[in-house]
Amino acid sequence: MGVVRWRSALDEEITQTSSQAVSKLDLEVLTALRLALYQLRKLDRIPARAAIHESVELVKRARKRSAAPFVNAVLRKLAAAPLPHPSTSTEESFASPESLARALAHPLWLVERWVRAYGLAAAHQICQYDQSVPATAIRLRDPAAENDLRAEGIDLAPGALLASARRVSTANISPARAAGQAVIQDEASQLVAALVGRGSRILDGCAAPGGKTLAMADSNPDATITAVELHPHRARLLQKLLRSAAASPAARPHNIQIITADLQTAPLHATFDRVLVDVPCSGTGTLARNPEIKWRLQPEDLEDLRARQLAILRSALTQVAPGGRLIYSTCSLEKAENENVVEEALKQNSSFRLLDVRPELDRLEAEGVLTWPDLASLTRGPFLRTLPGIHPCDGFFAAIFEKL
Repeated sequence: MGVVRWRSALDEEITQTSSQAVSKLDLEVLTALRLALYQLRKLDRIPARAAIHESVELVKRARKRSAAPFVNAVLRKLAAAPLPHPSTSTEESFASPESLARALAHPLWLVERWVRAYGLAAAHQICQYDQSVPATAIRLRDPAAENDLRAEGIDLAPGALLASARRVSTANISPARAAGQAVIQDEASQLVAALVGRGSRILDGCAAPGGKTLAMADSNPDATITAVELHPHRARLLQKLLRSAAASPAARPHNIQIITADLQTAPLHATFDRVLVDVPCSGTGTLARNPEIKWRLQPEDLEDLRARQLAILRSALTQVAPGGRLIYSTCSLEKAENENVVEEALKQNSSFRLLDVRPELDRLEAEGVLTWPDLASLTRGPFLRTLPGIHPCDGFFAAIFEKL
């Protein structure tokens, strides 16, 4: 994970020392160089000689024996070179997107988008958060579960956003161990599910892996919930989570129906008073957990995602009963996937209006659900907007539609 987080910075150092361009190196050779350099620069318990030796041996075992002397020479030069100036200090300021992208190992095109959308200081906080190991958050399904988890040796700290959230050490919890009592789920994701509110017929239009589905079911124990998931393998993940949740002695029975289908053609024979569509997206709000996204994603991918998201949203809007609400959400920081999709959907459907999310946040605070002290920071216009680094969670966006 560390190598993937810092890939561009590692490659820059390798380029400065190597006689060959990084793009010309065999992947096995480049991977070995990255692994050793990450250990040299970011880890303090591994002697340099061990990091160098192991990477040279990796190259040999990858049948690139002729490259072993080259790898050894490059790594010895890197080990002897002075350490680069630390770039993650909160006191350091960056004069441009270029300096920020270079120092904190992000693609320049992404950083430039964030600077335009949120400002240079916020983009710095986002990039810095992405380069850290994020805390693991859980949602307690029942307050009594906390004592049971502590009795099993799981260290819990209060959540930052929500009363039902807890922070745990990544070393001492697993989905299986917490099954039935708690769900591993980022706090911003928990907040999106809480925005759905109360309903008797609820549709989760892009349901897997199921954290939000179960959260809505726990908040609406008497509701009928329909969970639609396009991909069979992801629907199986959802089924597994719900089986684990039902196995808890304290579990309440939920009426949840799983349908494996495209939401646009799913056999839905009634409308719903609450609909959630957490659509497939770029995931740029989750780079701390999924750093590979930033190297795989390309600018042109956003237009394809926007078209898919708009098609899903259009279909979901047809499932909302009069007076009902739809929550559209992503874990993306990109306006193209968020505000632009919402605005286009509203232009095409005059039977809906956009609600301001702030009264819903006030309601959650009054009910004791939301504990974050600065509610204004959670909004951007009428929308929910969490930003990694500014908030201690993933970056999520949500909009609330109401059918007239």
